[in-house]
Amino acid sequence: MLEAQGNDNEGGVSMPGKIQKITPNLWFDTQAEEAAEFYTSLFSDSRIVRTARYGKESYDKTAEGKVMTVEFRLEGQNFVALNGGPHFKFNEAISFIVSCDDQDEVDRYWNALSEGGDEKAQQCGWLKDRFGVSWQIVPKRLHELLGSGDADSAGRVTKAMLGMKKLDIPELERAYEG
Repeated sequence: MLEAQGNDNEGGVSMPGKIQKITPNLWFDTQAEEAAEFYTSLFSDSRIVRTARYGKESYDKTAEGKVMTVEFRLEGQNFVALNGGPHFKFNEAISFIVSCDDQDEVDRYWNALSEGGDEKAQQCGWLKDRFGVSWQIVPKRLHELLGSGDADSAGRVTKAMLGMKKLDIPELERAYEG
């Protein structure tokens, strides 16, 4: 059996009547609660919704009372973090895109999410955080530059982007201008 602790009555991922159709489930070894707390501290309109703990009838008698899942919300998007053990690891096949309004926002998310992460995984706005989750920190301006209809300018922007780790809006704009 599992025991749940709810933090609100506003429709988490498993609350009747307000179930999100598709909810990403993130499999952690034992860091589900730590990751959920970290992510909710970074994004506005974000919070822990519910924590479920392993009960007496769990698969592992040593798991009783430990966190099994954490339901949390980031910017209105529901997620579940599961402490499922070391069987599976994250990889770049799945990533979360953070759309940023300006360079300050790019810098803020990049600095927070990359801290303690895999520096070798940083390229073209992509990073891996300390939990191994992949993120893309992308300024909205990049989409404007790439979608301008000017193929030569978009090509220069793409070339500039491929040489970056964290995306630099002024540098992308300079590349666009030629």
